[in-house]
Amino acid sequence: MWIWLGSRWTRAGRHIEEGIPVFSRTADPSDPEQARSTAEPDLAVRLDGVSKVYGRGAGAVHALREVSMEFRRGGFTAVMGPSGSGKSTFLHCAAGLDRPTSGQVRLAGVELGALGDTELTVLRRQRIGFVFQSFNLLPSLTVEQNVTLPLRLARRRADRAWLGEVLDRTGLADRVRHLPTQLSGGQQQRVAIARALVTRPEVVFADEPTGALDSTTGTEVLRLLRHVVDGLGQTVIMVTHDPVAASHADQVFFLADGSFAEALANPSPEQVADRMTHLGRR
Repeated sequence: MWIWLGSRWTRAGRHIEEGIPVFSRTADPSDPEQARSTAEPDLAVRLDGVSKVYGRGAGAVHALREVSMEFRRGGFTAVMGPSGSGKSTFLHCAAGLDRPTSGQVRLAGVELGALGDTELTVLRRQRIGFVFQSFNLLPSLTVEQNVTLPLRLARRRADRAWLGEVLDRTGLADRVRHLPTQLSGGQQQRVAIARALVTRPEVVFADEPTGALDSTTGTEVLRLLRHVVDGLGQTVIMVTHDPVAASHADQVFFLADGSFAEALANPSPEQVADRMTHLGRR
């Protein structure tokens, strides 16, 4: 068992031989220092042989088949694949929204399968940021209130200096008292990105973040995601179907029929589109 000693983790009990780190009751999986202490230094997220099966018997659907991927810290990775390739299931398992049937998912060195439901909820809330296609803003709250909502749900006070920097970096400093209905679609997505950053997460998962935007506004949002990686050292994992959106990433991981197919570094839209065309023929 992993036990927190105040300044470091140590292992005790039968889990030493099994090599399965789990939290003791005194450990806090949402604490950034504790999470980093067990992390693989260069990895934000790691999937080892992850499979997800829905249903049983002849009707079973294999959404993921022994997928292994590594996502480095401070990187921007796009995940792509044809319809039904397992992109959404990948995101749900990697972000702790769903549990894989087999295999391991590690986030900041923490094996998510070792956490109970309450611990997993806390870790998701405080160590993972989410950006969705539909923005998911509360219409009755101002920009600042929407951004700080994850902190209030966790009963944490906002770090005013960090909040100010996040609002400034996302171009919202002069919109803090506006309601979502007073903002453009691009500005609303900026609010969603700021909300994802305010807890200082280990990784931001973006699910089709430009899907509801026109091309010009979508490009602005993608440049912002690129900026939070380059300027803030954030880790971003983006699921998308758009080759242009994927070209803003450092690398693209392709899924096909629930399996990892290939990777492409420093992608151009043309290269991504060509790979997608070939995947679609499988």
